[in-house]
Amino acid sequence: MAIPQTPALGSGPRVLLRQIREVMASDAPAQARLDQVVKSIARLMVTEVCSVYLLRSSGEMELFATQGLNPDAVHRTRLRSGEGLVGEVVRTATPLSLSDAPTHPSFSYRPETGEDPFNAFLGVPLLRGGRVVGVLVVQNRTSRVYAEDEVEDLQTIAMVLAEVVADVEDAIDALGEVEVSPHRPERLKGQRFADGLAIGQAVLHDPPIAAARIVADDPLTEEARLQDGLTRLRVQIDRLLSVSHLSGPSIEVLETYRMFADDRGWVRSLEEAVRGGLSAEAAVDRARTQHRARFAAAKDPYIRERLHDLEDLANRLLRVLAGEETTRRTLPENAILVARNLGPADLLEYPTGSLKGLLLEEGSAASHAALVARALEIPCVGRLTGVQDRLSEGDIVIVDGETAEAHLRPRADIIEAARSRLSVRESLRADIAGLRDLAAVTLDDERITLLTNAGLVSDVGALDATGADGIGLFRTEFQFMVQDKLPGLEAQTALYSQVLDGAGNRQVTFRTLDIGGDKVVSFLQGSREENPALGRRSIRLGLDRPPLLRLQLRALLRAAQGRELRVMFPLIASVDEFTLAKGLVDAECDWARRRGWALPSTLRVGAMIEAPALLWHLEALLAQTDFVSVGTNDLMQYMFAADRTNPTVADRYDALSPPFLSALAQIRSACAASSTPVSVCGEMAGQPLEAFALIALGFRRLSAPASGIGRVKRMILTLDLARAEKLMAPLLVQTRGSVRSEVEALARKLNLTL
Repeated sequence: MAIPQTPALGSGPRVLLRQIREVMASDAPAQARLDQVVKSIARLMVTEVCSVYLLRSSGEMELFATQGLNPDAVHRTRLRSGEGLVGEVVRTATPLSLSDAPTHPSFSYRPETGEDPFNAFLGVPLLRGGRVVGVLVVQNRTSRVYAEDEVEDLQTIAMVLAEVVADVEDAIDALGEVEVSPHRPERLKGQRFADGLAIGQAVLHDPPIAAARIVADDPLTEEARLQDGLTRLRVQIDRLLSVSHLSGPSIEVLETYRMFADDRGWVRSLEEAVRGGLSAEAAVDRARTQHRARFAAAKDPYIRERLHDLEDLANRLLRVLAGEETTRRTLPENAILVARNLGPADLLEYPTGSLKGLLLEEGSAASHAALVARALEIPCVGRLTGVQDRLSEGDIVIVDGETAEAHLRPRADIIEAARSRLSVRESLRADIAGLRDLAAVTLDDERITLLTNAGLVSDVGALDATGADGIGLFRTEFQFMVQDKLPGLEAQTALYSQVLDGAGNRQVTFRTLDIGGDKVVSFLQGSREENPALGRRSIRLGLDRPPLLRLQLRALLRAAQGRELRVMFPLIASVDEFTLAKGLVDAECDWARRRGWALPSTLRVGAMIEAPALLWHLEALLAQTDFVSVGTNDLMQYMFAADRTNPTVADRYDALSPPFLSALAQIRSACAASSTPVSVCGEMAGQPLEAFALIALGFRRLSAPASGIGRVKRMILTLDLARAEKLMAPLLVQTRGSVRSEVEALARKLNLTL
């Protein structure tokens, strides 16, 4: 088939864009197609040189086609990462226009190209998914300045060229190992958020909507479509802003969208792209891609957040242009969900039966998405920078929660090795399942009560599956976080009744509403807080809004008629707070009696010890409580002043440190002196090594994620507790930041199965 010839310059850039697509779609050899494209661009731009450099898998930029340079340099000239003016374009992901290129400090002379006579230089990046995959360059002998409209035209051409090169990538790849779109095996190292191993297909949580058309036939019609889309977008955002129940971070995000929707610079870039021949959708996609490439490497978290705001705004506008309101889809079997970050409500919206793994760009092991992932026993790896841009829908992915790695498009041998490990894990799971009906009793006949943490009705099924003795912590806030309005009395009562019914005769401890901080509920008004982890959250919010807490207590009392009810208040920082909270329980009991309600057969009210201040008021607190539970996650973050949702500090301190272990020992001693039942319900309780330390400190009640019950029980069955207690005591007086290695040595000495 003959290669279509490009019309004369006067036909305009839009005709050239269509011709580029026709050339690249022809069945001519790949090199011939690229050669024709650079000739066409050189003629239109009235330049003496036009060259295309493409990214190799090695990270080098290779000259793939040229008009005006020495043709023998094609596939010979390669520029290392960051080398030369082409490397400067790649580094900044922005156009570079120079009237005297050889004087630029980044200029790198390559004699084989024969570029000595050329002074003027204009290079623009070829962008795919925010990644620079190539550079399009034009050059002239004279020291001329390229006009703004020429830069704009070349950017538009580069966008189309990037798309069509990706469409014929297999043919291009025959000329060399190009990396136009991610398709080669990659291994990314992140942080383990939830243990486990999974193989499946990548599913993007919020996939960008691709432009159905790139080139527009009628610029005036296309600009009218763009303006109509922008108007409808602003109306949509204004409608959301007018909803009174939105507040705090939610309203700020929408206000940011509204600000960007009115930003003249953003709108002007869209208008210019449409006037240059792009469709409205392609113009939005180009602006989004350019912003992502420029800001993706930014270190400043504020700048990165603005990038995400712009991306979300662009996706909203694309949906408006496409007439779509939502992109929610069902999951394929063996889905690996890939996202920048997720709230717990986002994760719960997906069908968990098909969801096998989770990859996140951000977040922390203490984030509530990670907590939900652990509760659902879904392996999760986070802090994987750029993972969304490195994947396409349907790519095969391995989520390795053991090594905190993600394998993208893995080789066959890597997949086979992962399958072998999965088989071993299944055997281990079967062995642990065989312990389900055994009591957790140490070698010296000390009974340990193993409870499970829960937050969903479906979690209650883990009691039978794991052989747990009950639910030591039922997180009631998830019901609030997945709804747009406050759950009423009937809805709350129904949930708590289901939990109690499912547990049967086994004990259930309900933690009252623990929201605020990183757990946002849209229907609760609240001003922005500079440090939400130390702000109006948990019991503080409940005491500030007694009707909210009293409604929940009323629902709990109603659900537990004739049964034992255990209620626990989170984040108690002073004895007075517990006194006030317990007073609300008494008030609700009086309210129920006056109306003839049947009350629980037994009512026990407890407190969570998460604030270090209570360490100096334990005697006074324990005198008022029926039981207490240590929340090690929050106690850790407050003791070490390290936000557990901040990945830069969350892993800086170790729970197996002398100060923290000493604090736990102090709590255990005070509870023993007052005969107050005490449990530990933080993440420590679900890790065999940490659970060993807790038991050696004297704790006999542990509440762990369902996935940790079997492993902790297996450890307990091999534990000589009397010896462990004697060996643990000296570690509390150490001055090192962590005694983890010493605890591991003790475990080996005692022949524990971890």
